[in-house]
Amino acid sequence: MKVNAHTTIIGDTVVLVPYRIEHVETYHAWMQNAELRELTASEELTLEEEHAMQRSWQEDEDKLTFIVLARPLEPPPPIGPELTDEDIKALPMIGDVNLFFKNRREDAEFEVECEAMIAEPAYRGQRRGHAALTLLLCYACDKLGVRKESFVARIGAANKRSLALFASLGFGIVRTVAIFDEVEMRVVDAGVSWSPGQVREYS
Repeated sequence: MKVNAHTTIIGDTVVLVPYRIEHVETYHAWMQNAELRELTASEELTLEEEHAMQRSWQEDEDKLTFIVLARPLEPPPPIGPELTDEDIKALPMIGDVNLFFKNRREDAEFEVECEAMIAEPAYRGQRRGHAALTLLLCYACDKLGVRKESFVARIGAANKRSLALFASLGFGIVRTVAIFDEVEMRVVDAGVSWSPGQVREYS
């Protein structure tokens, strides 16, 4: 989506930035891992195809992605304007979060499918996926006008880590699709709230 082409979202432990050309080689290297491709239902692409995919993410109006960067955990970093664009660009790239907009907003079938990946093993188990999805979902609600009931996550039934992640964000299993060995999760906690990050322009 072009709407987030110059947007960063700053949280306590992660920063979200647009998927740009400088991220492609690292992303392509991640996707050489067969386990990651299986968990994310991704196909193996050539580097040239990955560059084309990056352009598609940037230009297509039915999908939105942010690259997830890690902030140091200790000492707890302050959230605020003192984090410059150069500071952000120096942070390690650890994953991505995505939204897919399906059908027109006025349609009863309108939904926004959510995905998250922490690709770097050293940064798993630190609730960074939770932090990144929290920022993404809040951004989608506050800036893009998405309603909570429109969010959906489709997850492999054996992917316990992702199932627990979305459950911690107020999602619950509403359907099992045996033929694909996956479950569908939607927001079932009407009172759930997600803490926003600092949304600002990013060069």
